[in-house]
Amino acid sequence: MKKLALLGYGRMGQMIESLSEKEGLSVQYIHNGETEINEELLKACDVAIDFSVPDAAFNNITACIKNQVPVVSGTTGWLEKLSDVYAALKENPHSAFMYGSNYSIGANIYFLLNSYLAKMMSEQDYRVELTEIHHTSKLDSPSGTAISIANDIIKNSNKEKWVNESTDDADTIPIFSIREPEVRGTHIVKYHNTIDEICIEHKAHSREGFAIGALKAAKWLIGKKGNFTVQEYIKQELLNS
Repeated sequence: MKKLALLGYGRMGQMIESLSEKEGLSVQYIHNGETEINEELLKACDVAIDFSVPDAAFNNITACIKNQVPVVSGTTGWLEKLSDVYAALKENPHSAFMYGSNYSIGANIYFLLNSYLAKMMSEQDYRVELTEIHHTSKLDSPSGTAISIANDIIKNSNKEKWVNESTDDADTIPIFSIREPEVRGTHIVKYHNTIDEICIEHKAHSREGFAIGALKAAKWLIGKKGNFTVQEYIKQELLNS
C-alpha cells in the first residue's frame, strides 16, 4: 500500500482519509496548517494530496515539489501563483504536480460536455450564463469549478471573458454565485434567447465523489514527472482518449 501525505484536514481532508485505504493508499502524514510542514515525514510519502485553504496551498505544493513528492491539489482560490508552481517544477524536473478545480468523475465528464456544447453554440444567436451554488462556508467566489467551466467556454467559442456579476455585454459570460447551507456544489450552464433555452447541470450530492477522484488521481500520479491536469488524467485513464 502506497504512503499518502494529507495536506489540509478540513471536511475534504477527513473524507479523503476515511476512503484512502479502499483506494490503496495509507495516510502516513497529516499537515493541518497549524505548524510548519515536517519535510522528513513528507519525504517518506509516495504522494501527497492538498485540500487546504488558499493561503496555504502554494507553500504546501512547493514543499512537495522541492522534496520530489508528487502532489495532487484540489484547493481553489490561489491560482494567481500558478506560474510560480510551474517555475518550481522546472527547477525540480523529477517532481510531479496535478491541479484540478474538481476531481469528481461526473464533474469532469460535465466539463467535456460543456466544451462540446460551447463549440456547437459558438455561431448561434444565444446568450450564455453560468450559475454556481455552494455551501455558505466556501471561501472563494466564484468557485474554482465555475472558473474552469467559464474558461472552457471561452476557449471553445467567441466569448472573450467572464465576470462575477450580471452583464449586458454579449461577449462576456456572467457567473452568478449563490451560497446556501449544506449545498455540496451545483453548476448550471444556460444558453438562452427569446425562442428557447438549453441547460446542462451538474449537482454533487456528497463530497465522496471529489475524495475518490482525488485518491485515484494521486495513485495515477505516482512515478510520473511534470505538470498534469485532472482533465488529462480523466481522458487517458478513464475515457481512453
